[in-house]
Amino acid sequence: MAKGCRLIIYYAYRPQMAVTNFVEWAKDPNDTRMKQYFYPELDKNVLFPQGYINEHSGHSRGSTVDLTLFDMKTEKEVDMGGTFDFFGEQSHPVYREITEQQYENRMLLRDTMIAHGFKPLAEEWWHFTLENEPYPGTYFTFPVSSNSLASK
Repeated sequence: MAKGCRLIIYYAYRPQMAVTNFVEWAKDPNDTRMKQYFYPELDKNVLFPQGYINEHSGHSRGSTVDLTLFDMKTEKEVDMGGTFDFFGEQSHPVYREITEQQYENRMLLRDTMIAHGFKPLAEEWWHFTLENEPYPGTYFTFPVSSNSLASK
């Protein structure tokens, strides 16, 4: 907040069953409906080897968060020089073929998260996992829905 920003959380907890569905999609070479938007420069068969998709996720441990910065003055997301959930080199935090300001924005998010006990992912500027996870190696699969929320 001292730098005029807040955080926007895209994803936090994600049930393992959702990760499994995502993995099944990634293994289906015939389903390329979202290729142009999410991975236009890559073949789908490289999404696993290049680290964009894994069989398990820290999201399913409740230890990982995908987020960005929100500028309190402009009331808009901060320009990070790339789209959230894009599979490609331009999503790597240290990618330099963006403006200096976009790079500085990525580094502000990264440095802030590291300073608060999170480790970054090399492939995604928005992805951070708690350094000292309470449940390492555990992948929860309880569903999240309005029915699972506590009532007033």
